[in-house]
Amino acid sequence: MADTTKSARPGWVDDELFPFESRFVETDGHTAHYVDEGSGPTLLFLHGNPTWSFLWRDVIRELRDHYRCIALDYPGFGLSTAKPGYGYLPEEHADVVTSFVDQLGLDGITLVGQDWGGTIGLAVVQRRPTVFDRLVLANTWAWLVNGVLHFEAFGRLAGGPLSRFLIRRFNLLVNTFIPTGHRRRKPTAAEMSHYSKALDTPERRQACAVLPGRVLASRAFFAEIEAGLAAIAHLPTLIVWGDADIAFRAQERERLEATFVDHKTVIVQGAGTYVESDAPEEFVAAFREWAAT
Repeated sequence: MADTTKSARPGWVDDELFPFESRFVETDGHTAHYVDEGSGPTLLFLHGNPTWSFLWRDVIRELRDHYRCIALDYPGFGLSTAKPGYGYLPEEHADVVTSFVDQLGLDGITLVGQDWGGTIGLAVVQRRPTVFDRLVLANTWAWLVNGVLHFEAFGRLAGGPLSRFLIRRFNLLVNTFIPTGHRRRKPTAAEMSHYSKALDTPERRQACAVLPGRVLASRAFFAEIEAGLAAIAHLPTLIVWGDADIAFRAQERERLEATFVDHKTVIVQGAGTYVESDAPEEFVAAFREWAAT
């Protein structure tokens, strides 16, 4: 395992809301923040946009008694710091996560991926197929969406120059995505603060400003993932789906179900994009029941 680097956890992180030790490791020139809680079979939690490992706090708190729960922040997100010149592209994040898995010598991993975390995670699974045993996918996708009106509209609007300006200037994604991605409950002021302070400067917000446009622009990355799905389609897969999500629809869930033949689906009624934070009890119950089989 790589030596962890000395880096400070900022004072705004509430030890009661996020009751985990913050660890830092140098990975590909970045200072990557992660949590590594509990012992047992390894669960690797990967977040989407504009979130960070904080997203998984309730799930980790419940599962760390029986599992080793590792949650990483991509460079530029959460408490991680990117090296100069980093582009914050999903393909770059996949490179970083792959290096992280190698550095920590992880094996027997269950990927737990949401939103971009599912996409990035599945890219890593394809690159390191011998170290991943199972998949948990929540409101995500893993294929080209160019030409699909739903995603074309999002990619062009949220990924356009005006939106990028508003994201960098006013933290638009945190202020809109986090509330609309929770449909069962309203995020507290303290929770919102932990998302906004992780992206507290225009420079810092470049990380989340880049990703919406990459839904369409990272064609080669998505084509590669899509082409590699057949090789990992045998992995036991749990699909946990918030059905009140405005981003990922029944069509995306059904395509995942058709891809991963050994799957179980749990639909969480009324939950949004961030189902693991919106309805953590249901998420944990679904995982425990599936893992027991």
